[in-house]
Amino acid sequence: MTEAKSRGWFSRTLERLTADDHQIDAEELRAEAASAGCEPVSMCRKGKVVTVTGRLKSVVYTPRETVPTLEAELFDGSGSVTLVWLGRRRIPGIEPGRTLTARGRFAAFDGKQVMYNPWYELGAG
Repeated sequence: MTEAKSRGWFSRTLERLTADDHQIDAEELRAEAASAGCEPVSMCRKGKVVTVTGRLKSVVYTPRETVPTLEAELFDGSGSVTLVWLGRRRIPGIEPGRTLTARGRFAAFDGKQVMYNPWYELGAG
């Protein structure tokens, strides 16, 4: 039986002072996702309809032979998912650094976790 140890104020403060910026950012994003009631990306499974929230790390327009595609990488602190909008070259407000909540069916393509044409809501930041 494993018992979770509760950390004291001093150890939490010391850990926070010695952590790098990426760890702190990831921890804050995980906390925001949990408080928003969204699933962590690392816990999402293929085929399920999920709601995730996080920050856009990159946005890429990918011209394809048949249909233009806008791809954005959403990071929530636990993992990343690629949001794909088929038939779109640009969506106002979809830009790196923007906070976004997306809802759609979770899938996998070429070893990446993706959501196609998700419903989305832009955050204030």
